[in-house]
Amino acid sequence: MPIRARGRPLRNASPSCGILRGFWPLPRRRPGATPRPSLNPVVHIAVLDDEVDITRLLASYLQAQGFRVSQTHDGRSLLRLMADDPAQLVLLDLGLPGEDGFSIARQLRERGRCGLVIVTGRGDAVDKVVGLEIGADDYVTKPFDLRELLARIKAVLRRTHADPEPAAAGAPPRPKFRFAGWLLDVAGRRLLDPELREVALTSGEFDLLATFVEHAGRVLSRDFLLEQTRGREAAPFDRTIDVQVGRLRKKLEKDSDDPQIIKSVRGAGYILVAPVTSG
Repeated sequence: MPIRARGRPLRNASPSCGILRGFWPLPRRRPGATPRPSLNPVVHIAVLDDEVDITRLLASYLQAQGFRVSQTHDGRSLLRLMADDPAQLVLLDLGLPGEDGFSIARQLRERGRCGLVIVTGRGDAVDKVVGLEIGADDYVTKPFDLRELLARIKAVLRRTHADPEPAAAGAPPRPKFRFAGWLLDVAGRRLLDPELREVALTSGEFDLLATFVEHAGRVLSRDFLLEQTRGREAAPFDRTIDVQVGRLRKKLEKDSDDPQIIKSVRGAGYILVAPVTSG
């Protein structure tokens, strides 16, 4: 069942327990029973929404999935939390009274590498593009399904250093790629410039660049890039890839208006034309 946008009630919400009727009820512990150990003890999620009912609902649901959750209701509280007890992922509402949600997102990006999922009632394509340009890893509009939101959270965590699932035993090490003087460390999720200075990338930008270097010299369609970087969470929203390619060009190219590393192929997609070596 979906969570409604601002100013409307949570449909099928129970005021006594704050969950959705008929929808994955939160586990009830018998008196004296031993609490179930957390599945993700190190993963801390911060929720920013000025509607207390929504933050309580999300906190209850995510805590039942094993996450540690902090609730905040204004930008100042969130930024203070991130300074004192940083979260690995933030769920950010844009529609905050008297505050600019995009400005808060920019400050989060300037301060660190946390996963950032915008969760908002703003469904306009322009807002989505701006959110992605700022560096959001995903953009979810209200109303939304809690299970879908959980899947998107896990997808972002898999793409960041906060991945709660360890690599399989015996799995081969992921390589390092060199191209046009740049070094992409896939295992360490780091990009180093020709002077070996680290360049910050969002998780979406990193996965997109990794896809390009792993398929260097091939024309890659937007659909293929979406599937490789977003998987089952991909949506038919081509501008997501266009925005992220534009952000990568600004970081990689000497002149992003005349790209020499990632080129556009009219009507087909994009291609990384620089020679790539691995090892």
